[in-house]
Amino acid sequence: MYMYYLLGHRLLEREIPVSRKERLAENTFILALDGDIDFKPGAVHLLVDLMRKNKNLGAACGRIHPIGSGLMVWYQKFEYAIGHWFQKATEHVIGCVLCSPGCFSLFRGKALLDKNVMAKYTTTATEPRHYVQYDQGEDRWLCTLLLQQGYRVEYSAASDALTHCPEQFGEFFTQRRRWVPSTMANIFDLLQDYKRTIRTNPDISYPYVGYQMMLMVGSILGPGTIFLMLIGAFNAAFRIPNFDCFLWNIVPVALFIFVCFFTESDTQLMVAQILSAGYALIMVAVVVALLMQIQDDGILAPSSLFLFLVAGSFVIAGILHPLEFDCLPHGLVYYITIPSMYLLLIIYSLMNLHVVSWGTREVVEEETPDKVVAVEIKEEQKNNGLLGFLNSKSGGKKEGSFELSFAGLFKLMCCTKPVEEKYELVQIASSLTDISKRLDSMERPSGSMLGEQRRFSSAAGLRMAESPFFQTIEEETVEEFEDKDSLHSEHPKILEQVEKRNYLVNPEWIDDPDLKDGQVDFLTGQELTFWREMMDKYLLPLMKDAKKEMKDTEELIELRNKSIFFFFMVNAVFVVAIFLLQNQKETIYITWPLGSTYNMTYSGGTLIYLQENSLHLEPIGVMFVGVFAIILSIQFICMLIHRFGTFSHILASTLIDFCSRDVEVVAKDMAFEKEGLAIIRTLQKLKKGQGEGKGRKSRTTVGDVARRKTIQALEERNQELHQRPANIETAFNLAFKELAQSPDKQDKLFRGEREARVTFQQLARRRSTLVDRRTSTMGERMRGSVGERSNSEERQRQGPTFTNPIFRMEEP
Repeated sequence: MYMYYLLGHRLLEREIPVSRKERLAENTFILALDGDIDFKPGAVHLLVDLMRKNKNLGAACGRIHPIGSGLMVWYQKFEYAIGHWFQKATEHVIGCVLCSPGCFSLFRGKALLDKNVMAKYTTTATEPRHYVQYDQGEDRWLCTLLLQQGYRVEYSAASDALTHCPEQFGEFFTQRRRWVPSTMANIFDLLQDYKRTIRTNPDISYPYVGYQMMLMVGSILGPGTIFLMLIGAFNAAFRIPNFDCFLWNIVPVALFIFVCFFTESDTQLMVAQILSAGYALIMVAVVVALLMQIQDDGILAPSSLFLFLVAGSFVIAGILHPLEFDCLPHGLVYYITIPSMYLLLIIYSLMNLHVVSWGTREVVEEETPDKVVAVEIKEEQKNNGLLGFLNSKSGGKKEGSFELSFAGLFKLMCCTKPVEEKYELVQIASSLTDISKRLDSMERPSGSMLGEQRRFSSAAGLRMAESPFFQTIEEETVEEFEDKDSLHSEHPKILEQVEKRNYLVNPEWIDDPDLKDGQVDFLTGQELTFWREMMDKYLLPLMKDAKKEMKDTEELIELRNKSIFFFFMVNAVFVVAIFLLQNQKETIYITWPLGSTYNMTYSGGTLIYLQENSLHLEPIGVMFVGVFAIILSIQFICMLIHRFGTFSHILASTLIDFCSRDVEVVAKDMAFEKEGLAIIRTLQKLKKGQGEGKGRKSRTTVGDVARRKTIQALEERNQELHQRPANIETAFNLAFKELAQSPDKQDKLFRGEREARVTFQQLARRRSTLVDRRTSTMGERMRGSVGERSNSEERQRQGPTFTNPIFRMEEP
C-alpha cells in the first residue's frame, strides 16, 4: 500500500513533465524493513552507492546478522554467515542475487513501477502453486519478478543490519516451513523459463543457470545424502553391518513421516525435537568415527581431503571477515544439527506444504462463552453414546497429563485426575460479557456528544474546555447521560449533529484528546481520488467463499502429495543405488589413485611379493561428492572476488580528513546546513518549567469563600496551560517566533557569528514562504474534500473507475 502511495500518487500524479517523472522514479528508493531491525545510517548509504553506480540495479540487500540467545540462535549465526559469505557472494559475482530479504533491502522506484512487477506482485493467489510461491516468501517473489524484467539484484557485505531471529525450536521450524517451499518454487519458476530470462536479463547467463541447477539437484537429494551419511557414520562408529545400519536409520525417518501425516503440528514439532536431540548425540559419535577413518585410510583419502577442504574454506572465509570471525565456533552446533535441518526439516516442510498460514501472524481467537457452551454440549452428547457408557463405568470423567489416542477407538491416559464441571463458570462468563456490552453502549453516546461539543465550539471555548472547571463539568455530564434513552429525549440536536459526521471533513478521531493539539489539514481532491481507487482495487475485504476454500484446500493437499511422491521416489532411487553399490565395491568401483598402501610378502630366501592396496569408491557417490566439491570451489573463488569488491567499496566511501580542517573541507551549503541544525536544536530545547505545572500554591484560605477569586484563577490557569509548550515542536514554534521578532535576542544568541545569523534569516524566509503556501492551499483542499463528498454517491452507482495509471497497468 505504501509503495502505491509513494510511487503512484506522490510521483505519477505530479504535474511535471514525463522526463522529470522518469528521472525521479529512477532516483527514488524505498527501504524495506522489519519492525525489529537495527542498523546505522551508513548501511543505507552503502546501498544507495550501489544504486547510483548501476542504473539497472533494481534491489540491493545487506549483511543480515541474527541476534538473540540460545542454541537455535547459534545455529542461525553460522548458517547466515556461510550463506552470505559463499552463496550470496557467488550469486552477486556470477549473476544476480535471487532473494533480497524484506527485513533490510533497498528497492528502486522505477523497477517497482515496471511492467508486471507491482501489478503481478499484488495479484491474489488462485492456484495451489501460487499460494506457496506468492504468499510464503514475498521478498523472494518480488526479486523473481525483478529478475524476469531484466533488473539486477546485488549484495553489499559492508551494509550491516541486526535482526531478531527465532529462539525456539518450534518457531524456527515454522519459519523454515514457509521458506523452504517458497525458495524451491521461485527457483523452479526461474529455471523453467530460463531462456526468456537470459534474453531479458543481461546479468543472467547459461553458466549461472547451470550453477543454480546443480544447487537445486543438491537440495532435492539432500535428505537422501544425509541418510546415507548416517548409515556410514553408524558403520564406522559402532561397527554395525551396513544392512543393520540401514534398518536402524529407516525406522526413525519412517516414524517421523507417519507422525507428520496423521498428527497435528505441535505433535510433529515435539517428535522432531526429540529426534533432533538423538541425532545430535549420534553426530558426536560421528566425529570420533571420522577421526578413526582418517587414521585408517590416511590424509589423502577422499573423505579426509573433503573434510579438510570444507573446514579450510570456512576458516579462511572467517579470517577474511574479521568482524564476523566469532561465528565460526557456532559451527559445532551447526554440525551436530545437520540431520535435523537437512532431513527432518525437509520432511516437515513437505508434509505441511498444504498449510499456507504463516504460523506467526494468526491472532488467537477469543474463547467466548457461547463457544465454551457449544464445546460442553458436544462433549455431553458424546458421553451419552456407547463411549460415554463405557466411560461411566470408570467412576466419572477424567483427564490425563499425557494422553495418546488412535482415531477415537481407544485412549491411553497417564497420571489421570478428575475433571471439574465448568457450567457455573460458563454462566458467570456469559453474564460478565453482557454487562460489558451494556457498559460499552452506555459510554459511547456520551463520548460522541462531548466530542461534538468540542468540535462546534469556538477557539475560546476550546481553551476554556481544557481548564479544570470545565473538565469537572464534562465528568458530571458523563455521569448525567449514562442512559441512552435520556440522551435521545433531552439532546436530540446533538445526536442529529453526531449522525451527520463526514469522515472527509469531521471524522470522529479528530476529537480525540491526544490529537486535539495537532494541526488540522485536508487531503486534496486528487489524493482522495487516489485513495478511493486504491480501496476499490486492493483494500476491499475478500469475501469468503466456503466452496472455493474447500477446493483450494483439496488442490493444496494434492500438490503436497505430488511433491512428496516426487521427493520420495528421487531420494529412494538415489539411496538404494548408492547403498547397493557400497555393498558391491569389490565388483563395481573406481580406484582412488592417492593414498595407496603396499604389502610385501617374503617367500623363500629371495622371492618377494609386492601387493598394492587402493581405495575402492562407488561411481555415483564419487560423482556426487565431486559435484559438491566443484560447487564449493566456485563459491570460494567468488567469495574472494566479492571480498575485494567490498574492500574497494569501503575504501571509496571512507572520508579521510585528518590532514585538513573541517571548515576548509565543508562547502558553503553544508556549513549553512550545519548551522541550521544547531539553531533548530537550540530552539527545540524545553526551558526549565516548560511542559510541567508551576505548582503555584492557592492564595485562599479554608473557609474564605466570599473573597475567593474563582473566575480569575480559572483564567490564569487557562492562560498558563496554553502558553506552556506541550512538546518540542510547540517550544520551537514559540522560540522561533519570539527570536524572529527581537533583534536584541538574535544578537545575544548569535554573538556576532555571521554564518549563524545568515542561516537564521534564510530559515525565517523559508518558513514564511511555506506558511503562506500552506495557507493558500488550505481553502483549495477544503473545497476539494467537499467536492469529493458530493460526488461519492454518483461514483458508487457507476462502480469502480481508475484514473491513476498505476491501477491500470497491464496484468498477466
